[in-house]
Amino acid sequence: MVAAFTPLCSDEDMGGRQVDQWSCGVHSIHVGEGDVVATTGAGGRGNPSEAFIAELRHWREVAGMSQKALAGAVGYDPSYVSKVERGSVMPSRSFAESADQHMRAGRALIRRWNDLHGSTVRAGPQERATERGAPDDPQSAPGPSLIVEHELAELSYIETGHGPMWRTHIRRQLHNVGTEPVTQYLIRIAVDRFPGEPERSNRLYREDPLTWDEVGLRARSGDEAMTWSVKHDRDAFKELWLLFENEDGRFPLYPGDSTWIDYTYTVAAHKWGPWWQRAIRLPTRRLSMAIDFPATLDPALWGMETSMSAEAHAFRTPIRRDSDTDRAIFTWSTEDPPLHARYRIEWKFRTTDSDMDKRRRPVNPADKMRELGIIQEGATVLSETAQRFDLPRDAEDVRRALARITATMERVRQVHNFSKGMGLAAPQVNLSRAMAVVRTPSGESLTLINPRIIEQSTDGDEQYEGCLSFFDVRGMVPRPHTIEVEHQTIEGETRITVFERGIARLVCHEIDHLHGVLYRTRMRPGMTPIPVSQYRGTGTQWSYPTS
Repeated sequence: MVAAFTPLCSDEDMGGRQVDQWSCGVHSIHVGEGDVVATTGAGGRGNPSEAFIAELRHWREVAGMSQKALAGAVGYDPSYVSKVERGSVMPSRSFAESADQHMRAGRALIRRWNDLHGSTVRAGPQERATERGAPDDPQSAPGPSLIVEHELAELSYIETGHGPMWRTHIRRQLHNVGTEPVTQYLIRIAVDRFPGEPERSNRLYREDPLTWDEVGLRARSGDEAMTWSVKHDRDAFKELWLLFENEDGRFPLYPGDSTWIDYTYTVAAHKWGPWWQRAIRLPTRRLSMAIDFPATLDPALWGMETSMSAEAHAFRTPIRRDSDTDRAIFTWSTEDPPLHARYRIEWKFRTTDSDMDKRRRPVNPADKMRELGIIQEGATVLSETAQRFDLPRDAEDVRRALARITATMERVRQVHNFSKGMGLAAPQVNLSRAMAVVRTPSGESLTLINPRIIEQSTDGDEQYEGCLSFFDVRGMVPRPHTIEVEHQTIEGETRITVFERGIARLVCHEIDHLHGVLYRTRMRPGMTPIPVSQYRGTGTQWSYPTS
């Protein structure tokens, strides 16, 4: 027996570029000695057969064509297209030419076919058999062994020192319902500046390709950083395997277990088109989408849903908008989306670039936080007691609040070093609800729903704190070393968690926000905050004596 890897593909953003278009897990299986061993993502790097298949899928997705639709357009049987994309049939020259013409690929498919034809002439029988046998077609792979319990997809328009960027942050809760461990997960990062004009987009990316430095990918599985192996590196898209391993060891997703995959990447704004799409290729319990713009862009959004068997129609539920701050945040979610459904949000800006130039450039830390969507001191929502959630009845409100808080935290984290950890309460994003999220120095996220401190230690200390709602100062604040916090799960279950030292300080700070209390009122009489320019603790950890 020999080991092989079988892709478990979710194909999560097919139907266009400009997304992490599809994702798949890989698990170990056994095949007989006479079977062809499937290649892994890393092993196929630079393979002309895989390059042609990737190019064909890429342009089929751009054209919005299924395998059946492409087959009808070029005069071939649908099974032929399926076999070509599986690598079990060598494509003919006439097929490549006809597909290139119908999908307006600008001879990209012809170039890949020429590369493939040359390599086939040079390759021996064994090599060609292996290429034909690679089961790398997400539509024909074995039945899925992964379930997506929740996908939270966030897209943000941000200003950086290198100009405006689009940042995508994907959090996906995976559950292995199969019988083998999952060791790799395939994702695609891709762009399409001019949807409907593939030749124009193709020309743009030939002249200004998507680069790895620009993408700046970061990925985690739970608390573990993930490494990756590049499968395809093209001008307009990247395919790579996220590996359940790092320099410290391996952490496969075993049968019956679940984990959160969390990854972030950026793309320069001039390479990104006015649309964003998610698609469902694995059984999915819940999909949430959040898009965050500067309010000064004056965006207008609309959503369309399509399936493999239905015409496109408007979202069945509205996209919610909040423009009470300097950010315009749009959120939308759906439960149990059907397989193969595609959810596409498009937008237009009603503010010109010259208008934006006059309004940008935050002056100080407080202005910068305001620009990122943080409610600032003086707003009524920061001085009132937040409303508790009635769970599980308000579960959907919790999910929307969580999407908004985490999207804002991700923006803020990109512009400041939070070596001590960070937290954000719902009132700070203009939601008067009893919820906060704390991110520890190690990167762990703690979601607190309806939290209240039920007990605290008598011993404590004073250390400097900052608050995103008045970030231009730091104040010396006394806090207990240990607290017990009662909080709830989204299902309404009550839990009690003990927090200590630095984490206790972060949690105390956020719970204060839910009662309309800012840390100024916690400072000892006669003490006042100092300007951030005088603070010397940035980049350091909390200071506690070793026991």
